[in-house]
Amino acid sequence: MSRNVEKITNYVVLSVMALIVLWPVGTFIAAALSPDRAGRPSVELQWANFVTAWTSAEFARSMTVSAVITIVVVVVGVLLALLGGYAFGVLGIVGERVLFPLVLLGMMISLEAIIVPLYYQFRSVGLTDNLLGVMLIHLGMGVPFGIFWMRAAFRSLPRAVFESAELDGAGPFRMLWSIATPNIMPAVYTLILLSFMWTWNDYFLSLVFLHGDNQTATVALGVFQGKYVTQVNLMAAGGLIVAAPVLILYVIFQRRFISGMLAGAVKE
Repeated sequence: MSRNVEKITNYVVLSVMALIVLWPVGTFIAAALSPDRAGRPSVELQWANFVTAWTSAEFARSMTVSAVITIVVVVVGVLLALLGGYAFGVLGIVGERVLFPLVLLGMMISLEAIIVPLYYQFRSVGLTDNLLGVMLIHLGMGVPFGIFWMRAAFRSLPRAVFESAELDGAGPFRMLWSIATPNIMPAVYTLILLSFMWTWNDYFLSLVFLHGDNQTATVALGVFQGKYVTQVNLMAAGGLIVAAPVLILYVIFQRRFISGMLAGAVKE
């Protein structure tokens, strides 16, 4: 009897919490589909709001820019994180006790604290209003966390696996790609999703370094909302358009993301 009461209580509490979390999402979607400028929910669904937002904000161009930046940063960043995490977590490189804290230092630097000197340095070498410049900054800010994350994932694997592979004649790169990486794929998927989300949602960096045709989707959304500040339904539709890639990716990798987050709580 007590078990049934506990189960019912758990379901009730979880249902209430889910309702609290989903209510703002539901109202936001209802506003995006509302024919009313104030975004008040309506039985009539105005799908044309998405078309209007897409064309007015020129999301086709800005989302292409965001996609190029994000894909390059995710691919290069995850690759560097795998190599760095493997070096620190499995190979045990010389000077690890000094080098790894230096890598972690990159996680502690606030972008807001260095944005002004960074801008002038990049301008002196022609990397402002340039996608490559923004990519390099994203990599510099994200790779330290990726190395930390991958190091923890590699250290969760039994050492005996690598010792057996070494006895069979496998080299470091063979062990990385054929043995280690396949066994930590949940952590890799999690890093991919986090890196994608952080890069795609960036606003501050793109606002400072990119202009004109190089505007990202988040900056274009900010400009769009400034023009249509009184039309809540169009602003909500634009917000959903920009958020859609992250939401779709999360839905696809939801189980792997949760497994990776749980796998992140590993012993050092």
